[in-house]
Amino acid sequence: MNISVPRRVTAAAALAALALGGLTGTSASASPTAAAAAPDIPLANVKQHLTDLQSIATANGGNRAHGRTGYKASIDFVKAKLDAAGYTTTLQQFTSNSAVGYNLIADWPGGDPNQVLMAGAHLDSVSSGAGINDNGSGSAAVLETALAVARAGYQPSKHLRFGWWGAEELGLVGSKYYVSQLPTTERAKVSGYLNFDMIGSPNPGYFVYDDDPAIETTFKNYFAGLGVPTEIETEGDGRSDHASFKNVGIPVGGLFTGASRVKTSAQVSKWGGTATAFDRCYHSSCDTTANINDTALDRNSDAIAHAIWTLSGSTTPPPTGKVFENTADVAIPDNGVAVTSTVNVSGVAGNAPATLKVDVDIVHTYRGDLVVDLVAPDGSVYSLSNRSGGSADNIKATYTVNASSEVANGAWKLRAQDRASADTGYISGFKLTFP
Repeated sequence: MNISVPRRVTAAAALAALALGGLTGTSASASPTAAAAAPDIPLANVKQHLTDLQSIATANGGNRAHGRTGYKASIDFVKAKLDAAGYTTTLQQFTSNSAVGYNLIADWPGGDPNQVLMAGAHLDSVSSGAGINDNGSGSAAVLETALAVARAGYQPSKHLRFGWWGAEELGLVGSKYYVSQLPTTERAKVSGYLNFDMIGSPNPGYFVYDDDPAIETTFKNYFAGLGVPTEIETEGDGRSDHASFKNVGIPVGGLFTGASRVKTSAQVSKWGGTATAFDRCYHSSCDTTANINDTALDRNSDAIAHAIWTLSGSTTPPPTGKVFENTADVAIPDNGVAVTSTVNVSGVAGNAPATLKVDVDIVHTYRGDLVVDLVAPDGSVYSLSNRSGGSADNIKATYTVNASSEVANGAWKLRAQDRASADTGYISGFKLTFP
């Protein structure tokens, strides 16, 4: 990254259509078509790629930096794997600091060419080390996910494209060049770009980009299904290759496990580890294969596959009405005061319908503690969930409310309160659909 200054997912599948809808600019219907389940990404395979990248660095002066022989050898290594798996690969050249650089693009045959889902990672290291976490980790996980697509013979609705970027450490040079060479019509076909930069930090956090709500929701729901809390990524915001895509209007998202910033005591309580840097070897010679947390690398590799399968799978019908949504996280205090998430409705004539659909996404470790209500603009309260569900976690459900006595336009609120101690959570999303 360039910085200048135990259970598998089940709940996530229920919201797959929301993510798909957001990526294509539409919203999901109440009866989505389920996406195909992603395969488990073998950690051993990802780690073998890292071992190979380490060997390349060791044989080429200890690094894989732009303009050095180690970088070209890294590109050739990844390309050979993809060519053998049946991808159509393109080596794109550019010049930076008077040296030739390379991007590698790999297209999986099939899928709608007018809807392209991309995933990528920068392959270069800094000159001071092998760059195994930064960013061998993201590069290896994306490579293994691409190989898993080939092994499965996966034929998604969207066209899949993978990219490995050069000279990221010099200011996102490779990805900027790639985007600059895409004609406007081709940019418009890219429905989303997923970026993975440093996903195996030795003292990891679990950070999700919040740039695009649909992609963000896909990743957050995946980790919620594992019982792993996430936070919004801020340390490297805009300073990895996703920024090149975001700056031209392409929806982006991704994962990150932390760099030189120090893990707080609250984050230690949440994720374990120590109150030290997420990656003490960031941009240093000790960023070797010994600088990887296997659990973080495994979880994030599986999350990549989950996102690729979810966001590229079966499309959903267009909405039959107007949709209003709030995806901002709102923490729910343990045994504390009620909190709200607000959706502002406008442009709907007359009263709300007798079949107002309320989609609720609450991540919580014990749903039996929660009282959840819909509060209309005039203050009227509609009960959605009153400490029901027993020992189950999370509330991810669609409720139908007869709100025909309410004026449609105004501030609608999802109100949640934790009424007992020892469990925590947050409102992850709240959506109203007016037929």
